[in-house]
Amino acid sequence: MTGVLLEFVRAHTVLAPVPFVPEVSLFQAEDPIALWEATESSGSPQPPPFWAFAWAGGQALARHVLDDPDLVAGRSVLDLATGSGLVAVACAKAGAAPVTANDIDPLSLAAAQANAEANGVRVTPVEADLLDSDDRFGVVLAGDVFYSREMAGRVLPFLRRAAGRGSLVLVGDPGRAYLPEGLIQRAVYDVPVIEELESMPIRRTAVWQVTAS
Repeated sequence: MTGVLLEFVRAHTVLAPVPFVPEVSLFQAEDPIALWEATESSGSPQPPPFWAFAWAGGQALARHVLDDPDLVAGRSVLDLATGSGLVAVACAKAGAAPVTANDIDPLSLAAAQANAEANGVRVTPVEADLLDSDDRFGVVLAGDVFYSREMAGRVLPFLRRAAGRGSLVLVGDPGRAYLPEGLIQRAVYDVPVIEELESMPIRRTAVWQVTAS
């Protein structure tokens, strides 16, 4: 099945540099609506193809680790809700190892694998809901995860537990509705985004550090 999903990703996207992180190329969709329709051609409802775009939070995190590779070099990394795998790929390029790309969407993990291969790096895709787990990583990264109340309510406790175990926990967020208070701002970027998806061409996006409390 993985081979079929990899073929689907490559057939419905175009490999191109990420606008704000040109060191990384991703398989990206040219037409969001057409791609979503293609993912549902099997007749069963599918999640939106988040994996086919370089979202603002992920671009900010990727830029941050590539500009300061000491944050992740030589450390184990979890890229939570990896989407395209952009952040995981950037971490691997910055010298992190091992790098785990986690998502619950099999197409996302196929995209992460395809993108890692295209960039000549190794990431380990993990299809699972890890939000109730307590696995240890040196660094935990999450881009654009505070877009809904339900998601934020599950993600934040997981991130705070990870910070309490000693992980460096960073999130990238362009001002989504459910971004929690009490985070430490590490950097701010003006990130180019797809206007069709974001209703604007540039998103002011911050990298935040999550602490245990």
